Amino acid sequence: MNDSSPDTEGAMEQGAVDKGTMDRRKFLQVAGSATLMGAGAVASTVSEAKTPQRKANEKTAAGLVAPKMDRVRVGFIGVGARGSGHVRQMAIIDGVEVKAICDPHIPSAERSVAAVQKLGKGKPTVYCDSPTDYLKMLDRDDIDIVIIATPWADHVPMSVAAMKRGKHAFVEVPAATTVEGCWELVETSEAMQKHCMMMENVNYGREELMVLNMVRLGVFGELLHGEAAYIHDLRWQMKEIEHGTGSWRTLEYAKRNGNLYPTHGLGPVAQFMNINRGDRMDFLCSVSSNARTREIYAAQEFPEGHDRRKLKFTCGDINTSIIKTVKGNTIMVQWDEQLPRPYTRHNYIQGTKGAWGGFPNRFAVEEKPGDGKAESWKTAKDLEALYAKYDHPLFKRMGEESVRNGGHGGMDFLMLWRIVYCLRNGLPLDQDVYDAASWSVVGPLSEQSVAKRGRSMDVPDFTRGQWKTMKPLDIVS
Repeated sequence: MNDSSPDTEGAMEQGAVDKGTMDRRKFLQVAGSATLMGAGAVASTVSEAKTPQRKANEKTAAGLVAPKMDRVRVGFIGVGARGSGHVRQMAIIDGVEVKAICDPHIPSAERSVAAVQKLGKGKPTVYCDSPTDYLKMLDRDDIDIVIIATPWADHVPMSVAAMKRGKHAFVEVPAATTVEGCWELVETSEAMQKHCMMMENVNYGREELMVLNMVRLGVFGELLHGEAAYIHDLRWQMKEIEHGTGSWRTLEYAKRNGNLYPTHGLGPVAQFMNINRGDRMDFLCSVSSNARTREIYAAQEFPEGHDRRKLKFTCGDINTSIIKTVKGNTIMVQWDEQLPRPYTRHNYIQGTKGAWGGFPNRFAVEEKPGDGKAESWKTAKDLEALYAKYDHPLFKRMGEESVRNGGHGGMDFLMLWRIVYCLRNGLPLDQDVYDAASWSVVGPLSEQSVAKRGRSMDVPDFTRGQWKTMKPLDIVS
């Protein structure tokens, strides 16, 4: 992230002209070119983000398939509020063995061990002596995959360590918080030929799966625009001081300004629009509002002199980013974890024949151009018929069991079940390391754009050109 403030950058640019670094004729030529381009002239339209070249002997991770696993032996790093759910759900999936659990917070580790034992699945080995004890767990040769549910800053080093020790890495969102971290995940996955999947659970929600099915069937026509968000009032997490998500996430709001959590809304929209599989993100622009709400909340909920009241919150209360794809589509991504408003992920997709919107679920589709049938939303009973017609085959097969086993309405369980299914059957995963990198990189790029007064930031091509030939995600059964 560039440390220069917008004001400083502007002064530097103005100073360069004043000092005569461009003569008058050259300056007018440049200005004239800019005017022509603004009037509609076409310049290079594809981003020139720095892309490390893959060496001749290096492999891609596109369509990566691991040898079939008769049993999926899993180790867990981080079993707090999120990780503990993964432990319980993985333990009840056929073909899974929970071998080890690592968490320096002993009560959390012990609760997850007890949950596995209660299910009659043996007693996992515990690693809780220090924050780096996970390395001992990774050195075991009886673990195939590692599920990582730790603070954001740990995601990249833990995922990389797992892959370098021969394990497949499954990491919580976002997979990385820096551009460099995104590249490190990509290059390690390619070098080690190990899966690195960011566990974007929302892609396994019933509505998201159904809309993916509808998109593939052409119900909405050619897609042009999507809207995604993570709007969730989480101010209460500031009260988690010694342990819990708020104990570390609160500090992120004091040191970063951008979209800190982009993937829940973006993941499904990216799959609808074949991002990395026929199209890719080209550039983004981002702006943040003022930061107000957390300071107000801290003043109300904490006594005078408390550390939470001393924090200077720099992250805007709401961030809006606009992404343009290489093929010309647009995506709006919003983030807000503090304002008083109802939860939403937007879940909006617009095509040439109609649209789908979420929160509440609704759709509008015309049968022929201009017939007026898309002028009002269809909801309620119309949605019932839509589910009956377009429910995704994966949800038809596993939906009831997923809902019964829980996790955000069943999407968590369905995601884990699908991961195990792919590993046991030698299939590519539904989300790969390129998805992890490109969905996550919106975070750091939004920070850079905000710091530069909304200027466009090129999105790296993590696939290094393979997005042109990679096939869209199948409608799996």
